[in-house]
Amino acid sequence: MRKLLIANRGEIAIRAARAARELGITSVAMYSAEDRSALHRLIADEAYQIGEAGHPVRTYLDIPKIIDIAHRSGADAVYPGYGFLSESAVFAQAVIDAGLTWVGPTPETLILTGDKVRGRESAMRADVPVLSASGPVASLQEALAAAERIGYPVFVKASGGGGGRGLRKVESAEEITNVFDVARREAAAAFGDDALFVEQAVIRPRHVEVQVLADGEGNVVHLYERDCSVQRRHQKVVEIAPAPGLPRALVRRLCDDAVRFAREVNYKAAGTVEFLVWTDPEGRAPSHDSGYGYAFIEMNPRIQVEHTVTEEVTGIDLVLSQLRIARGETLADLGIAQEGISVQRSAIQCRLTTEDPADDFRPATGTIVVYRSPGGPGVRLDGATYAGADVTPFYDSLLVKLTTSGADFTSAARRARRALSEFQVRGVATNVSFLRALLSEPDFLAGELTTAFLDEHPS
Repeated sequence: MRKLLIANRGEIAIRAARAARELGITSVAMYSAEDRSALHRLIADEAYQIGEAGHPVRTYLDIPKIIDIAHRSGADAVYPGYGFLSESAVFAQAVIDAGLTWVGPTPETLILTGDKVRGRESAMRADVPVLSASGPVASLQEALAAAERIGYPVFVKASGGGGGRGLRKVESAEEITNVFDVARREAAAAFGDDALFVEQAVIRPRHVEVQVLADGEGNVVHLYERDCSVQRRHQKVVEIAPAPGLPRALVRRLCDDAVRFAREVNYKAAGTVEFLVWTDPEGRAPSHDSGYGYAFIEMNPRIQVEHTVTEEVTGIDLVLSQLRIARGETLADLGIAQEGISVQRSAIQCRLTTEDPADDFRPATGTIVVYRSPGGPGVRLDGATYAGADVTPFYDSLLVKLTTSGADFTSAARRARRALSEFQVRGVATNVSFLRALLSEPDFLAGELTTAFLDEHPS
């Protein structure tokens, strides 16, 4: 691997370019006409415009043009990041067919995991507990029949990706009728795949995920768990490693199940196995002897936005590991073995977005005229912004990821509050004040977290 095309934008493209530079690999950025002043274009060693003005999102989904740029630039590998085409088996196969190295799981694995229905079937084969769910539903009538069979409430979910897109919780047949077409259009726009399925909804669960790393030679390790329960409209707001308050016996079982699932799908590279965990006595999935129930919901066969907290608590660079595995190194070559992985501290990631909490979190646009960021011990920033940058309506509203770490959850939260107080962003609205209030909330600091946390704490 000598030259890497990064088929993405924003902070993850910058992160990949930096990792490539550390390995002596030349980085190539691609950018839409609307991204001509984007920082990821400037950080990379080379940059090529892709597509035409007026189609900012479609640009990053155009497989033939991406392959063309790889050939024109002389790249011999492609890094997909997260979102866009990162879970597309079609894209991965096109990269391989073009004679390039794909930095990620094989197309065969992506077929099993990138599609949530197939992922659930793989979990069942691996003897990992799952929720009641349908297969793909091609019509509203099929969705209604599946929901009636499973029992309300249910989720209508996109098969082809995550991140809350194409996802709707519904309590009745009338609600499914109202959201089905909207969810399908949203899934198609986000993932190029409008397939949906219906899944049992658990009331007030925790969202806990396990990071795995595999080298494609049968060697798989876990890097322990993250809690991603605090969500707004199914979009994660803060992520914490390790998950506060979970019994370690339960965590060990989750980690063992994640590794077993990864082996079942012949996993390669970095990925995340996601679970719902609950204490609700009405939960209908298998229970664990700790008093908690839990079930597999999906695997994200890519790097996650929240991978930073795992890196901070384990000391393992996941993006660097992805690149090294893609060029043929094993976990042993990387010096990574399960017995050598431990959680050394606590970390919290806050997603700073250009959204206005006072206006129902409506996305804000404009030009950033002042940008002052925090620093100091235990403070990490992953972003792609600067004073003078334009915030457009075309992409996700993520501005920067703030990750703080400390000896324990309390100290990491204290450091996050301090860092948030140092942020100064002018020109666009942000959610900084909301995050500061969240990290001061007593129930949050007590680790009393569920996916309903923000609904139950409207203040």
